[in-house]
Amino acid sequence: MTEGPRVASRDYRLYDIQHAVLPTRLPLTEFYDELVTTQRAFYSKHLGWRRVMNTAGVIAGHLMHGQTNFVTSLFHLDRVFRPEYLLADHALPVEYQMPRPAAAGQSPGRALYIHPPRGRKGRAIDSATERFVEETRMGITP
Repeated sequence: MTEGPRVASRDYRLYDIQHAVLPTRLPLTEFYDELVTTQRAFYSKHLGWRRVMNTAGVIAGHLMHGQTNFVTSLFHLDRVFRPEYLLADHALPVEYQMPRPAAAGQSPGRALYIHPPRGRKGRAIDSATERFVEETRMGITP
């Protein structure tokens, strides 16, 4: 999350490509109206019946595995993508809040788990590969 100070919401549920988590230039209600209008235009142009027929095998595979959300979204677009639903998600109580990013130049400390470098001992490569790496290393002669 490189936009640390600008983040408008740290509600984990909203980080799903549909919700605005950064400030928008439009009021949130207008933003979601525009977003849904754009999605409807996209679906009507690119995901019509011809496209459904061309991807029937993919759709059938999803249905055989009980995955119905994509097909539901195709046929019930007005029930699935609604600006008031997106807006209402912002008003729900936050169950899990994303941690604030570390300030610029500040170490995240224990909040970020990073594996320590293991060096050459941690590599599982054979001798021939190790020789090749040594021989082709830029700027270093063996």
